[in-house]
Amino acid sequence: MAIATEPRIEVPKILDEDQVRFYVENGYLVVPDLITEEEVEELWEDTVRIARGHYPCKSLKPLPPETSDEEALRKILCIHQPHFISPVILKYVKHPKIAGVLSQIVGAHLPYWDGSVKCMQSMLFVKPPGFQGQAWHQDEVYIPTRDRSLTGAWIALDDATVENGCLWVIPGSHRLGYLYPQRDHNNPDEFDFAQESYGFDESEEVPVEVQRGSVVFFNGYLLHRSRKNRSRIYRRALVNHYCNAWSLLPWSIREGERPATADRRAIVPVAGIDPYAWKGYEPTPNEVWLRTCKANTQPGAAG
Repeated sequence: MAIATEPRIEVPKILDEDQVRFYVENGYLVVPDLITEEEVEELWEDTVRIARGHYPCKSLKPLPPETSDEEALRKILCIHQPHFISPVILKYVKHPKIAGVLSQIVGAHLPYWDGSVKCMQSMLFVKPPGFQGQAWHQDEVYIPTRDRSLTGAWIALDDATVENGCLWVIPGSHRLGYLYPQRDHNNPDEFDFAQESYGFDESEEVPVEVQRGSVVFFNGYLLHRSRKNRSRIYRRALVNHYCNAWSLLPWSIREGERPATADRRAIVPVAGIDPYAWKGYEPTPNEVWLRTCKANTQPGAAG
């Protein structure tokens, strides 16, 4: 069957069969040193530029020259959709090695999948010392896909440890494709505003401690959380979310539009083909959304 599309995006294949199998069975995979030290520094420098208001947008005004980088960063937990304004972040949304891994795992559980992947979200976590983590959750709650293909790519810009708030996961918790109920938690010192998922055995959780430059890939149904940063250093990470390009994305549903036909087109193709290229693409707003230690202005998945 021939489908009119844009030219295919070719990406390198990074993983072996055992790594792909580990991801499918456990719902997450750590790939060390996928990002070079120079690339980590580029992302960190751009984080400062974004925080200082280098890229024009409503929520991040240019700061006075005398403002230190520390002052610019110390109130920010997370910046949502920085690739809307930053060409540097957009470059890492499309990073060939990251896209290569995604082209092997996003739909590895699906028959006939051809390795095509699209991105719908980026999140730049600054997480200064003393800032909270997020309680148990599944990203699929926030970004629904039809085929369980939602995948996060968590790029460590600092060593992530138990002390500074690394990810914790429950291996295999994605397998049934079940979305656990959510409720308010009673631990505002440890976790941010978001509700917590509940109704499962937490005793099987494992910490995902990684060195800077590593990328943690995890399925949208995987139960995961992060704790408060109790260290004296930042725990910075760029987290991008992707799914099978053949899957419709009923995320931002307009009034009167049925969920079955909603398909968000503010996306970035990163691997393979975009079978819906004929629909065109929604213009991305020249804006980002900030999350601080105690508040949030934009819903969405987190890590």
